[in-house]
Amino acid sequence: MGVRRALTIYWQTLMRVRISLLTISVMMALGFTTRYSGTDTTMGLAMAETGRLFPFFSPLIGWLGVALTGSDTSSNVLFGNLQKVTAEQLGLSPILTCAANSSGGVMGKMIDAQSIVVASVATGGHPESPTAGAILRAVFWHSIALAILVGFLVMLQAYVFPGMIPAMR
Repeated sequence: MGVRRALTIYWQTLMRVRISLLTISVMMALGFTTRYSGTDTTMGLAMAETGRLFPFFSPLIGWLGVALTGSDTSSNVLFGNLQKVTAEQLGLSPILTCAANSSGGVMGKMIDAQSIVVASVATGGHPESPTAGAILRAVFWHSIALAILVGFLVMLQAYVFPGMIPAMR
């Protein structure tokens, strides 16, 4: 394969995934802006007002983080400190709330813009390929239901079975 052919293929590939690359870049910028502006600490103090219900909301925050950023790692960057600050304010285990952030994030992965756009682009070009909107509509309510289920599990771990969570040293 010649250099010209390779460059043509590279350019076609880049044009095909340009929207995905833009989506990924914007979501990462949002995560870092929130983290370095101190917004996560401020939101953590505000979330402490939920009191004993916070363990239920903890995975929903992770769900939202992954839905916004497209990555469980990015959600942890975005909301990990919020989870820690809130847990400390409420006398809960930060290990539990940070783990709940990741667990809820897994439920948000199926609806994040990055994954839906990548799936839509990857399957594009075929007449029977679903659109990004069709993919989102198909999985949205499943994602929310699973995140709520994780919220109930975290509530049980926080108050009924606290021995499941290792103590911090």
